[in-house]
Amino acid sequence: MKDHLQFYIDGAWVPASGGRTLEVVNPATEEAYARIALGETADVDKAVAAAKRAFERFSRTSRKERVELLESVIEVYKKRYDDIAEAISDEMGAPMSFARQAQAAAGLGHLSEVLRVLRDYEFDEIINETVVTREPVGVCGFITPWNWPLNQIGCKVGPALAAGCTMVLKPSEIAPISAIVFTEVMHEAGVPAGVYNMVNGDGPTVGQALASHPDIDMVSFTGSTRAGIAVARAAADTVKRVAQELGGKSPNIILPDADIVRAVTHGTRQCFSNSGQSCNAPTRMLVPADRQEEAIAVAREVAAATVVGDPRDEGTTIGPVVSKAQFDKIQRLIEQGIAEGARLVAGGPGRPEHLNRGYYVRPTVFADVRNDMTIAREEIFGPVLSILPYRDEEEAIAIANDTIYGLSSYVTSGDLDHARAVARRIRAGMVHINGSPADLAAPFGGYKQSGNGREWGRYGLEDFLEVKAMFGYNPKNA
Repeated sequence: MKDHLQFYIDGAWVPASGGRTLEVVNPATEEAYARIALGETADVDKAVAAAKRAFERFSRTSRKERVELLESVIEVYKKRYDDIAEAISDEMGAPMSFARQAQAAAGLGHLSEVLRVLRDYEFDEIINETVVTREPVGVCGFITPWNWPLNQIGCKVGPALAAGCTMVLKPSEIAPISAIVFTEVMHEAGVPAGVYNMVNGDGPTVGQALASHPDIDMVSFTGSTRAGIAVARAAADTVKRVAQELGGKSPNIILPDADIVRAVTHGTRQCFSNSGQSCNAPTRMLVPADRQEEAIAVAREVAAATVVGDPRDEGTTIGPVVSKAQFDKIQRLIEQGIAEGARLVAGGPGRPEHLNRGYYVRPTVFADVRNDMTIAREEIFGPVLSILPYRDEEEAIAIANDTIYGLSSYVTSGDLDHARAVARRIRAGMVHINGSPADLAAPFGGYKQSGNGREWGRYGLEDFLEVKAMFGYNPKNA
């Protein structure tokens, strides 16, 4: 077992102020393989003080300096790429191929995209005699999740650096090792002391201290809606900016004129990807009622072809879910789906038969799901698909919008104009039309209880900027 008992504060690895530790468990083996220190309020105070001192200098750096810094971070990230992928696979169970091709790639993608944005971004604009300028928001607190660890670190740290902000990161205590490797990247890349700080810890201690700290100007949180509410409450007393990327229960409307085999295959695979542990997963598949049996047959085939197993095996499609707590929650919700009358057509409770340890979940498909059932309302965060039949397009749109969430959504049609028209009626921050993938240059974020603010690309950079109007800065007679 390897110990990671220091935090990164003011450009150096320093010992934790307290004695609490936590074992990091590999979900594929259920065995602890590392140990981290858990931070206290005193550690947060030190890190925030370092970030506050560094802000005075870093906020005034030139575009050229920040471009060069991001270039350096990207160069070192590429050098440590395999280490990052290995860490992600071990800590949260992603198959190695997925950890390399998607998980580690996402962090690098966000850093590269914000570098592209920074090169040409117009920080000033002229309105009459006024100059409107955009300045760094200040000291930022980042609270990131375990399901896409480097994706969320990359899309927060990258634009914050580009904007000229300083920061304190609290990665998930469940999957902290990839964040430690990332911190080593930042150090080797030459990020100035105090600009980037990292303190491990739990939400009630370190997360709460960051969200409520009077010297934190902005907190950016990714996680559950329940935890996001707690962060917003903690931040309210200091009226700091709060950006949140929270839960989702994304509808996937397959219209009658779609290629149902192709659409159901793609949608089911997307739902199961990353073991279902994605906030934007298309977990509610809406199909025409008279074609539900066709959809069931296709989804059942996809479930049967999904190989659940050791993340180190090349043939593995999905690995375990991240923890026993997540496994138990998913099992409870599968059982609840059965109890409430949904038709189980693939998978079900328990591990796959060939596995006797690890937090592995059977790829599960329910049919005849009503939108008032628990499995259609709650975010399961596992490889569980609900198929909901609809009578007509109006009912499909109504079902899609009947949720407290509004993160992502999906529409498939054989007629692009038809898909576009339906996409405009969905109350969500994102719509994937006809299987289109996400675009790192486009905004990522949701409506309703899926959060506020936007990440990725130019929109992510602007979340870390304040707007200042300087009247008379550009007089016409000057």
